[in-house]
Amino acid sequence: MGFYGREDILIDLDSLWGKNASSLVTCRGRRRIGKSTLIKRFAELSNARFIKIEGERPDEGMDNDAELETFSEQLSLQAEQEVPVAKNWLGAFKSLNEVLDDRRTVVLLDEVSWLAHYDDRFAAALKISWDNLLKDRPHLIFVVCGSVSTWIKEKIVDSKAFYGRRSMDIVVPELLLRDCVRFWEKRSERVSSRDILDILSVTGGIPRYLEEVNPSLTADENIRRMAFRPNAILRRDFDEMFKDVITRRPRMVAKVLETLVDGPLTMSEIAARMAAGVGGNVSAALDQLVESGMVARDTGKNPETGVEIRERRYRLSDNYTRFYLKCVRPAFDTIDDGSFAFTRLSRLEEWERQKGFAFENLIVNHYVELLPHLHLEDSLVYSAAPYRKSGSRGTGYQIDLLIQTKRSQCVVEIKRQGTIRKSVIDEVASKVSKLKRTEGCAVRAALVYDGELAETIPADGYFDAIVSFRRLLGI
Repeated sequence: MGFYGREDILIDLDSLWGKNASSLVTCRGRRRIGKSTLIKRFAELSNARFIKIEGERPDEGMDNDAELETFSEQLSLQAEQEVPVAKNWLGAFKSLNEVLDDRRTVVLLDEVSWLAHYDDRFAAALKISWDNLLKDRPHLIFVVCGSVSTWIKEKIVDSKAFYGRRSMDIVVPELLLRDCVRFWEKRSERVSSRDILDILSVTGGIPRYLEEVNPSLTADENIRRMAFRPNAILRRDFDEMFKDVITRRPRMVAKVLETLVDGPLTMSEIAARMAAGVGGNVSAALDQLVESGMVARDTGKNPETGVEIRERRYRLSDNYTRFYLKCVRPAFDTIDDGSFAFTRLSRLEEWERQKGFAFENLIVNHYVELLPHLHLEDSLVYSAAPYRKSGSRGTGYQIDLLIQTKRSQCVVEIKRQGTIRKSVIDEVASKVSKLKRTEGCAVRAALVYDGELAETIPADGYFDAIVSFRRLLGI
């Protein structure tokens, strides 16, 4: 498969070679997001030696000695010399240092939380080894990577022991929309934007899932193959992801996730629906879901005051997770015995309701790609998030995406319907009229849509920008 996108991250990584010292980099992000592939690609573009050591998934019968043995075996293979099994992690990192030389080298410790699973002193050993051995190599970029982002954040990113030592912390996001399209290769211009949107509503911009797309097939057939057959990747991946990534309080985390499946909520709303008090358990579960890449903590400024909103809303931002929970999991038994008769997405009972959430997710997650179409690409955006104002007797309202700059606020309506009628103008005008703003701040209105647009909408001239999903895809 080709490697698509990530140019900004590759440029930032490449700048590290200009230093006269080694670099310690943390790399985290959702499972299947392409972290390891990104670092390997960087090493290739740099013409650098690449050494990858991957932790072995903890399982019954394993222990720290088994992880050390796995480390030694991988290092021996890539160094093309025998590396004895160390007694502890200080010894393992000493062995790694001894196989390095003056060449440009990228070392990747992948699935680092698995390496560290059986030894609480792993992070301390890494810090000691970095300070006394590895940091003195000017042509070394040392990357600590893994899907369990909470481990990396707690043990390295937020650890006082590593203050002043990291050169970069990479959080790998979904692929840009225009890079997602490249998985359809030369057929992208011939494929309907509706088909591409259906796929992305199920997969999000996750490279590993998009690799499974067969451009010759319809969206419905691709989704049938990927999700509704025994052992299909989208049938199995959630359980594997949950097992690998959610290592603490799995039941609590699962309940929080299921609570968010029907729309964004504040922490107090989540706790109320779960009949749980607002406290450490719900908060810790949300933190873990945010770090895992499944949930977004939408921050934003109050348009009336310009102050950050205190009570943040949590949104199930991962399209695959929502599709799995609402459409795949309820059909487990029939999928696994091969009798699930999937013909097209529209036949799924939950799909019509969920596809609107999925479309909003795509646009909000990729709002930066929308800015040029709103003529805001050169503006300093200090807030971009969904916005909700509570109120009684029709005074409350919800904005799909509110983009705020110093001098303007852009109310973005996100619609996916078969036909988008002129009534959308009245809907947005009502929200704009209720939106209180700071003095001297202009309000603009935009429509991002997928579907048939009534001709009277652009003719009316109400919207400052009307953007089709196809334009965002760049096809």
